[in-house]
Amino acid sequence: MNMSFLQGLLSNISVRTRRHLGAADDDEGSAVHLHGLTRACQTLMQRGGEASQIFTAQQALNHYRQLEPEEQRAFFTLLANDYAAEPEAIHAAYAAYCEQPDNAALERLFNACEPRRQDLLRRLNLCPGGTFELVKMRADLLKQLRHAPELAALDGDFAHLFNSWFNRGFLVLESIDWNTPAAVLEKLIRYEAVHAIGDWHDLRRRLDPDDRRCYAFFHPATGDEPLIFVEVALCNGIPGNVQRILEHGEELPLDEADTAVFYSISNCQAGLKGVSFGNFLIKQVVQELSRELPQIKNFVTLSPVPGFADWLMEQQERETLALPEELESALDANSLDTLAPAEHKVFMRLAAYYLVEAKHRSGQPLNPVARFHLGNGASLHRLNAQADTSSKGMKQSHGLMVNYLYQLDRIEQNHEAYSADNSVVCANDIRRLAAQAGTYFRPEPSRSEPSSATEANA
Repeated sequence: MNMSFLQGLLSNISVRTRRHLGAADDDEGSAVHLHGLTRACQTLMQRGGEASQIFTAQQALNHYRQLEPEEQRAFFTLLANDYAAEPEAIHAAYAAYCEQPDNAALERLFNACEPRRQDLLRRLNLCPGGTFELVKMRADLLKQLRHAPELAALDGDFAHLFNSWFNRGFLVLESIDWNTPAAVLEKLIRYEAVHAIGDWHDLRRRLDPDDRRCYAFFHPATGDEPLIFVEVALCNGIPGNVQRILEHGEELPLDEADTAVFYSISNCQAGLKGVSFGNFLIKQVVQELSRELPQIKNFVTLSPVPGFADWLMEQQERETLALPEELESALDANSLDTLAPAEHKVFMRLAAYYLVEAKHRSGQPLNPVARFHLGNGASLHRLNAQADTSSKGMKQSHGLMVNYLYQLDRIEQNHEAYSADNSVVCANDIRRLAAQAGTYFRPEPSRSEPSSATEANA
């Protein structure tokens, strides 16, 4: 059966079911929906036919959609407490395993240790559209975690299931262009998280010319909802300014392009935080472009450096840096375009130090985008001053951007080096700049911790 026809059929069933349930529930308050959701979950955990379970799952998710944040938190607390694993069952299964440690006893112990809420989430996933509804539910949970850390175990259950449901084998790579359906293009405008898309004309500049590409991962269970997408510019030489890419003047003939630049990578679904897509996406896009355009020799990013401006400010406030007065004034005014060469060199040394030497408490680089690309097997290739002069670029990094280089024959080697001891593979001139920056510090530099893990979340 044609996959798009099947998805359309399931979508129609889902819409009709929601309309039926919505008509009955429109006038009910959120407390009534919480009670209905609780009752539907209890029913769902009982034995029943497939049709009735699908209907009950849809009913439960419909109730959930009507909840206010306070009721959502009450529901999450219910799942965390009442749908946990049973201690008595765990003790009994463990005792049986100790007495006879065979595979059958191990399987019973494993099943006893699994929280009942994982089974509930699987049953909620039975109905059409259930997967995407659960992704949105986890996005709500992540907001609650800030004030309710006791829900972390529940979030772990979502993450455990999503890493299985969204593994690489289920992902579909699609090329996005100006002829892609408008429903998908609208989502690109909404989800772009690195360089905002101002309007449809702006989007067309990024998709329509021959020297522009865009690729996205989709999942059969989420329909036309992209999971992550990357925007690519085909250039002659490695660029160091994102405004020139975004404004896109004269189109470059494809036979003159020797470099593919990944200038924006955006995660689309907050509820899939922690599920790795970006590493697979970049590597597959590199393979696709290599086949389509064999003359492309360089695969690089033009990446933001979120957190660099905050890190510099923190060093100044803690008086850990001895900076030239002109540079200190320029940093305070966030205006570095008129720096003298000597002060500019100090700024670049500090940038190199931040990316190579400043560490997260885990021992990895402090910068989240560096962690992402270095972990994918890229190397830190070049620093670019005044590369993003937008208000966002100036605020997060004083305009600094970075090229990370993806070399097909070195990706695995670089990845292994980073995985083994968090080695920052970088160009020699960047390492020299980082070493020269040490003279500007008084005590050991601060090690504050950013929360982002990808360009899109930065």
